[in-house]
Amino acid sequence: MAFVLSDNLKAFVNTSFLLLLCFFLTSHIRSPTTSFHVTSTQTAKPPGCAGLHKLKDHHSKCLYIKSHHPCLSQGYVNYLQLYYCLCGSHPPFGYVLLALWLLILFYLLGNTASQYFCSSVENLSRVLNLSPAIAGVTLLSLGNGSPDVLASIVSFRSGSGEVGLSSVLGGAFFVSCVVVGIINLCVGSSPRAAAVRIDRSSFIRDVCFFVVVLSSLFAILLVGRINIWGAMAFTSLYFVYVSIVSVTHFCGEKYEDLAMPILEKEELNDPVTAAKEAWPEGEEEEPQDSASSLMLNSTASQYLKRFLYLMDMPLYLPRRLTIPDVSEERWSRTYAVTSATLAPIFVAALWNSKRGSKESFTIYLYGGLVGIVLGLIALHTTMKESPPKKFLFPWLAGGFLMSVLWTYIIAEELVGLLVSLGFIFGVSPGILGLTVLAWGNSIGDLIANVAMATSGGQDGAQIAMSGCYAGPIFNTLAGLGLSLVVSAWAVHPDSFVIPVASALFEILGFMIGGLLWALVMLPRKGMKLDKVVGVGLLVIYFCFLSLRLSQSLVLVQVV
Repeated sequence: MAFVLSDNLKAFVNTSFLLLLCFFLTSHIRSPTTSFHVTSTQTAKPPGCAGLHKLKDHHSKCLYIKSHHPCLSQGYVNYLQLYYCLCGSHPPFGYVLLALWLLILFYLLGNTASQYFCSSVENLSRVLNLSPAIAGVTLLSLGNGSPDVLASIVSFRSGSGEVGLSSVLGGAFFVSCVVVGIINLCVGSSPRAAAVRIDRSSFIRDVCFFVVVLSSLFAILLVGRINIWGAMAFTSLYFVYVSIVSVTHFCGEKYEDLAMPILEKEELNDPVTAAKEAWPEGEEEEPQDSASSLMLNSTASQYLKRFLYLMDMPLYLPRRLTIPDVSEERWSRTYAVTSATLAPIFVAALWNSKRGSKESFTIYLYGGLVGIVLGLIALHTTMKESPPKKFLFPWLAGGFLMSVLWTYIIAEELVGLLVSLGFIFGVSPGILGLTVLAWGNSIGDLIANVAMATSGGQDGAQIAMSGCYAGPIFNTLAGLGLSLVVSAWAVHPDSFVIPVASALFEILGFMIGGLLWALVMLPRKGMKLDKVVGVGLLVIYFCFLSLRLSQSLVLVQVV
């Protein structure tokens, strides 16, 4: 999931977060009985509050939600209570509130993966001396697909497996059809189209293996249940894929860098850099003969940078203070020591939020002691000028684990919001996972891969096309595979019943159709990216989308 965000949109997200925070605080002060405490991830079953829609006024609905445990959200905010109790008399305001919060969660999910997770896995691949091909299908694919994978695991653990299935398959369908289709259209219509050719063996290998993966998933869904051994066998297909890529790589494949789009991400502006620009140290004086207007503009720009920096703090600081970051461009000894100290305490706080209060003091005590020890070690083993060169692996492992934890928390909140939105609007959560969650997690891939294909020449087009298949393969096998393993392990020795919907078979059929279309047409075009291939893929995707939309409208009318 490549993630790019403009300064204007970033400022809008930060402003929205501050406004929502003010609203939550003032609402809680006015109505102290309204609770938005942490709720268990195992009790989120919105269908259990089906009687809510039978009530007419928002006051009755609010009382119903507070008195019915199944109406609790699996996240840290009870969105049904927020909508019906605080915004019940003004539904449009509630829609805007939830939409803004959805945007903020997408930003946090993508930014955490892009700025922290990908940095850790990229440096880990270097420390472990992995070849580009192996790193591409292991650590780097993990960095690119971590939001999708963790969102899937969260949805299965919270009893909303349909959301996880739909989001992973929806994202894979979007990337393999829409992104590949747009790449073919853009490159095929450019003057240099004749000079761009895709490597045949790599393309056929990736597409054929993806078809095998989807066919295996189709068989699993057809059975409707799976045990722990079947789930592990499905997940192990990814190791088969890594082995195939390794063999072809070491046997002299022409193209090694299978998943470089993940390394080519455009990084977001870092608030630390902005702070240095806002409060420069030792900056030379402006020439005395500079115009007054330029000086005024410069002063205004400095104040604007300071303002934007302060606006970004509420979203930036909690992660920066708990995720160790030893990248060269963002190194800060103060933040490093602080994150080493606070990370165990943060983990203890999250652990306590899911357990009773009897053990809370002991857990906080252990977390605090571990944090103090790690902080002292960090203080005596780091320098102010540059990140550590020795014993780098513990820092990278810590950054990796903490970024995974943050991504998991945000994904948990995002899934909880989507399930609640589905209940509010009367739309299946699976449909929201197929569209909103899938599009939100894939829009970065669309921007990054299309930009790379159109501006990177033949190598850029090859990298973009490879990423469009390697990424979905990882998300499907790791995201759904691990979700099935976790769910099957929870009911072992019994089999886990998979939440199967007709839409899943439809999306698998259309997706395999899109892969076969590309597999047949690209070789016929001499492996040249062509407009006909792109139009065909887009038609397949929009035919599926039209089918699902018409079915949803019919269901709404029947209800």
